[in-house]
Amino acid sequence: MRNTRIHVSHPPLPRGASGARVRLAGPSAHHLSRVLRARIGDEVILFDGQGGEFDATVDGISHREVTVVLSRFRDVARESPVAVTLALGLSRGDRMDLAIQKAVELGVAAIVPLATGRAVAKLAGERTARRLEHWRRIAIGACEQSGRTALPRIADPVALGAWLADPGPAGEVKLCLDPRARPGPPLAPARPAVVAIAVGPEGGFTDGEREALSSAGFAGLGLGPRTLRTETAAMTAVLLAQLWWGDLGGSDGRSA
Repeated sequence: MRNTRIHVSHPPLPRGASGARVRLAGPSAHHLSRVLRARIGDEVILFDGQGGEFDATVDGISHREVTVVLSRFRDVARESPVAVTLALGLSRGDRMDLAIQKAVELGVAAIVPLATGRAVAKLAGERTARRLEHWRRIAIGACEQSGRTALPRIADPVALGAWLADPGPAGEVKLCLDPRARPGPPLAPARPAVVAIAVGPEGGFTDGEREALSSAGFAGLGLGPRTLRTETAAMTAVLLAQLWWGDLGGSDGRSA
């Protein structure tokens, strides 16, 4: 189990405290004891979302909790140099789940579920809270799998107009997927610090929504001649941003 990574949701783990004993409960303990069937002496990696990760050894297992002993803190850095916000039109459960999972693996800093005119999925009341909790669990699992040490923010669902009312941080590069736009990187400064990408639901954005996005400073981005499913389009757009400006391109981050 040496490569098993577990997110710890309780207060931050003690940096530099070799030999500290930590009690894990809730989802962390359940995943270790019931899903992975950990045994005493197994080595695991813990992270608390505050940066870095901890080598640890399972020291005790009970019905409700798992005790681990911390052995070393490693201040690893695996977060992208560009903070990408993915604003994603609400879509059916499995499509939304897959888009969130892969976007987190690719390094997004935040995901904003968008209520749009053509969104098939509708959320309200308790259903919203349940879906948010579900999406956040997916994000945690993607961080555990991919080696990330910071959790991306999963925002409450918001209407497109309300989201656009916030101008965002200064210098943010704003893109929205538009099948009529040309492929290729937009003009942008060398490695912008922040990028926002808006992706529509299954039916895409309406003409009025595209106009609103354009008025808010979003440039259209095309993904070629083929029609992509919404989850594929979201993954592709995030991947392109990481290639152009993030840590996947191996260049200085300047768009062509």
